[in-house]
Amino acid sequence: MIYLSKKGRPTDDPKTLNTRVRFSEEDIRRLEFCCEKTGMKKSEIIRLGIKEVYNKLKK
Repeated sequence: MIYLSKKGRPTDDPKTLNTRVRFSEEDIRRLEFCCEKTGMKKSEIIRLGIKEVYNKLKK
């Protein structure tokens, strides 16, 4: 029997769901600017934005 190891790093918060989003050119420029300045990935910036809006709404 062959056992394959899991790919990627172990995590307590696996990202198993996908969604598709449409952006304007300006949105992409802003997102790429944020990535360049912070060194974060696009997905990280988007998740951070969602958390920020969520936290504001929960107050």
